[in-house]
Amino acid sequence: MVRPMTKDALLSAFGGESMAHMRYLIFADIADREGFKNVARLFRAIAYAEQVHAANHYRALRKYDEEAKAVSGTPIGPGNTSKNLELGIKGEAFEIIEMYPVYLEIARYQGEKEAELSFIYAYKAEQIHEQLYKEAKKFVDSGQDWPLDGKVWICPVCGHTYVAREPPEKCPVCGVSKDKYVGF
Repeated sequence: MVRPMTKDALLSAFGGESMAHMRYLIFADIADREGFKNVARLFRAIAYAEQVHAANHYRALRKYDEEAKAVSGTPIGPGNTSKNLELGIKGEAFEIIEMYPVYLEIARYQGEKEAELSFIYAYKAEQIHEQLYKEAKKFVDSGQDWPLDGKVWICPVCGHTYVAREPPEKCPVCGVSKDKYVGF
């Protein structure tokens, strides 16, 4: 059974990733309406990556059979695509700077290897997400769609995010093969 502090971190991470998944789907619909089709694809792809993270965190809690409350924060106040990208940047930055470094230390300290791996997967992907949102925001703020030559590829095991015509031969984070990647 996962130790209590790691369990709390997993629950919080599960809640946060679940909300990010839904928030990014909402942002994708707004971007579509505003004519930013590639930004909408980016939001949908990253929403899928956040779903992968939530599922990994949830699986690490599988030995529990109890009710629990997940306490998580989220940047709120959706607006236009520029504002939504800014909210995405803020959310990803929080996970990179505050959340996952602490959760990783808790899991390591408590010897919770599955939770540690789940947190590592998410932490590495969130760094990519923040950079992609920053890049897309520069274009949106100048009135242009994010130029996307290819697809946004998501690893279904760890959420690694890759932008290119083809996915990498194997995931640099978890080692899954190219044919497993999901393209948006």
